[in-house]
Amino acid sequence: MKKNCLECGAELMGRVDKKFCSDYCRNSYNNKKNRSTKNIIRNTNNLLRKNYRILNKINPQQKTKTTKDNMLRKGFNFNYFTSIYKTKTGKVYYFVYDQGYLPLGNEYYAIVKRLDND
Repeated sequence: MKKNCLECGAELMGRVDKKFCSDYCRNSYNNKKNRSTKNIIRNTNNLLRKNYRILNKINPQQKTKTTKDNMLRKGFNFNYFTSIYKTKTGKVYYFVYDQGYLPLGNEYYAIVKRLDND
């Protein structure tokens, strides 16, 4: 039974489980297959990196306080974060990797850096 390359249709020779005639065809096929998901992932990662840079610039030490307006002016997007941490007292911190922020009310935010437990 003859098999053809999934990308270009050329007849395949060699191994029985071979799907592509060359590395070029394999890469081309996978790039086309993943193109739509790559954009959303790339855009999301770019927004997370931007948020992280902003938090890191505002909070170079371990803890600080800032306004929502200051964060927005720098381009912070509150819709993108990597995790949520809820304390025993019910406070909710939103983290972008190891930098977190806590809404304090009155448009103020506490910015904290999570310490490594290593």
